[in-house]
Amino acid sequence: MTASASVSAPSRLQQLRELSVVVADTGDYDAIVRLRPVDCTTNPTLVKKALGLPVYAELIDRELAWARTQPAVDKAVIDEVADRLTVGVGAMLTGLVPGRVSTEVDADLAHDTAATVAKARKFVAMYAERGIGREKILIKVAATWEGVEAARQLQAEGIDCNLTLIFNPTQAIACAEAGAFLISPFVGRILDWYKARGQVPASIDKDPGVVFVRGVYAEFKRRGAATVVMGASFRSVEQVLALAGCDRLTISPDLLEQLDASTGTVERRLVAAAREERVITPVNQARFAADLAADAMADEKLAEGIAAFAKDLDALRSDIAQRLA
Repeated sequence: MTASASVSAPSRLQQLRELSVVVADTGDYDAIVRLRPVDCTTNPTLVKKALGLPVYAELIDRELAWARTQPAVDKAVIDEVADRLTVGVGAMLTGLVPGRVSTEVDADLAHDTAATVAKARKFVAMYAERGIGREKILIKVAATWEGVEAARQLQAEGIDCNLTLIFNPTQAIACAEAGAFLISPFVGRILDWYKARGQVPASIDKDPGVVFVRGVYAEFKRRGAATVVMGASFRSVEQVLALAGCDRLTISPDLLEQLDASTGTVERRLVAAAREERVITPVNQARFAADLAADAMADEKLAEGIAAFAKDLDALRSDIAQRLA
């Protein structure tokens, strides 16, 4: 290959974009400008990181100034500032992407359907106050049974949801049956669990996270489910490429950079199967609980993921409290 041909060869990121919708798993403003994803996300971890970025300085100063006008800087005020910063960062990101920004409902509400619905409605209203319609937003909810039920209500109201922390087939199916707009099955965290137990896959096609997402994708297509499958939590470029053709892929800036800097043919690995007419028994709460309890990996990873997201939210609130002190 000549030098000129090499230079003109499309990157693997360019090729991947022809097969799957590429989403940035970040709230890093500069990275999103540089990498041009269709969608992006924000969560307490990313909002906390944003507190140190100059591009968000005006937003942060404004919300902290609002807090100082309140009669007392108590927990309710700190929680409100966290919400205002979450939506403020999300609002800025909506101007960068043609698609949607996923905005995470508090992880400590993961087992409370009513509170999850209320917080989702609040976020949508806060975005609307900033002139941003719900068509630009996905409400991100942990896929507990209570989260699935919250999504069922929200979707009926026209509020699209991203059900996250998906590790189990029944969990995924329940989300689709609830009419969730999108699910995020976690590839890397599944692999982490098996590797921690000495079970290292012999090849990328044996990677348990890759196998899981491929299985969910195939089942959704056979059912004719409208729910979007978005592979998430990648540990390597190889995992990403092994799911080329999935509806969407949410990828960290580091892996996006690697894909953008490399060439080589990217092949479609997921192909939608034909819809099958079958008699299907819907997932109920008892089956959901039983299937999760029987799946040690999924049960542990779901609980661990909720705890980690809740810890990140506590850290964001602590940071806000320190700044206000």
